[in-house]
Amino acid sequence: MSTPVLSPARPASTPVPTRTILLWVPDWPVIAAGRSETVLRAHPGAAAADARLALIDRGEVFACSAAARAQGVRRGQRVRDAQARCSDLIVLPYESQLDLRAFEPVLEVIEETMPGVQLLRPGTCAVRARGPAAYYGSEEEAALWLLDALDELGIRGARIGIADGPFTAEHAARASVRPQLAPGRVASGRVASGQVASGQVASGRISIVPAGQSASFLAPLPVGLIGAEVSPGAAAKRSTVTRTSGGSLSTLLLRLGIRTLGQFAALQATDVEARFGQEGARLHALAAGLDSRPIIARVPPEELDGSIFFEPPLDRVEQVAFGVRGTADAFVHELIRAQLVCTAIRVEIDSEGGELSERSWLHPRSFTAADIVDRVRWQLGTGAAGDDSGLRSAVTRVRIVPEAVDPIGNHEQGLWGTGHDERIHHGLSRVQSLLGHGGVLTGALGGGRTLMERRELVAWGDRPLETRSPRQPWPGQLPPPTPTTVFESPKPALVLDARNSTVDVDGRGELSGEPARFSVDGRTLLTVVGWAGPWPIDVRWWDAGSARSSSRFQVVDEHGGAWLLVLEDHLWWAEASYD
Repeated sequence: MSTPVLSPARPASTPVPTRTILLWVPDWPVIAAGRSETVLRAHPGAAAADARLALIDRGEVFACSAAARAQGVRRGQRVRDAQARCSDLIVLPYESQLDLRAFEPVLEVIEETMPGVQLLRPGTCAVRARGPAAYYGSEEEAALWLLDALDELGIRGARIGIADGPFTAEHAARASVRPQLAPGRVASGRVASGQVASGQVASGRISIVPAGQSASFLAPLPVGLIGAEVSPGAAAKRSTVTRTSGGSLSTLLLRLGIRTLGQFAALQATDVEARFGQEGARLHALAAGLDSRPIIARVPPEELDGSIFFEPPLDRVEQVAFGVRGTADAFVHELIRAQLVCTAIRVEIDSEGGELSERSWLHPRSFTAADIVDRVRWQLGTGAAGDDSGLRSAVTRVRIVPEAVDPIGNHEQGLWGTGHDERIHHGLSRVQSLLGHGGVLTGALGGGRTLMERRELVAWGDRPLETRSPRQPWPGQLPPPTPTTVFESPKPALVLDARNSTVDVDGRGELSGEPARFSVDGRTLLTVVGWAGPWPIDVRWWDAGSARSSSRFQVVDEHGGAWLLVLEDHLWWAEASYD
């Protein structure tokens, strides 16, 4: 005789979970990349069903297609490991903005079918089930209409979970077990699902957990699922899964022998809250199927894009820039009317030859109409040279899309006029408009082993590149404190020991003698009162043709000055000083 699974008693203060329809599009980042015109122009086969595609973020696979997974590619792999398993793998950088932007048309189609959608993250959204179920006749029929709408949009393979609360609904949509269906009815080309023994309704793409049965459905699932629980408020702002403290909690529960959500839900709620606090109590309620989070319908963004079509097409840069000026004025005016300013825009330029130029531009303050015209001119290829000899193909359309907006009140000028930073900003922007996008550069601290490698020069208003992030490990990097003055070119130096012999380092890192005196100008010998090192750097040690080895020292002279000295190929150099 089997023991029935009992649902935990709901505390009196716990709200009733909202009946939720949750839509999940598997591999959405890959689908978004395959629908991008820029990607398709560079890789025409990226949108094919059998395309072996992987999106890379920080040197690891962020997402991959089903065809790539069939070849052994997995999320979290290093790029070289993935390419070793799949030789014809198409590797593209992951772009979170593209991920979110491509999901916007899907949200619009869903809102036409059933209003009140909440974006959890790109590829996943939720709707309150009560209204659509009443309108279409049942929850299942509403889900079928929703899948039909996405199929017409070309989004195939989407799955829907319907349950009490977004947490249970998402895991219902992700359920991998597809029971054998009973014969169903056929309506508008859609096969309706039948009842299955587990208490769920499933049709391969739709999984319905009956009301009040969330605890029974979640009970056999692994407890590690609470480690990747999504925070709806934060996930709507970015495309990555928000890791909460559930990750460490699930690890602790596994150590305690609790393997499933049902075992976790069987614990006393008061004991869980006393041991793990409010966050633990919230995750305990999720495991018990008591997800009290409401579905908050998004407010559709106001259409603020600006576009202009050229007929006939224009083949000169200044002609295009002059034509865009009116559109830029109207674009900024609409933003001001909405009490907004734009800090990031995307400029799309279509040409008569079928080419598409698409680029995102940032601004240290906010865009004016003149700033937008400058970005269009720079994107078309002009710069400091001011070459206006013509384009490779005539321009047919320019579109300006706001990617990041901010309330206008955050950018108002001071009551008694502008401050020094505003004057500096306007001056640099003016110089940049005259010299081009790369005419004004600012310094940023990046990653690297040597000091010169860590210096990054970026155009005024742009973010530093993330290809050399200082957060990544850099073996051989100089320990803090960092020198304040780094010489553009290392200065020849001389380091002597007590016997007036040049100090050298052998292959095992042993010094020929302790530094006693040194010179950085070739004339004055300074006495060493303190030194530290060596810190060796071996670059490409596996390649004899390009291998490079050096050692760094920190020395302090008799006057209190500190220097960073480098020994490379038995020659001394002064790389920086500590002011």
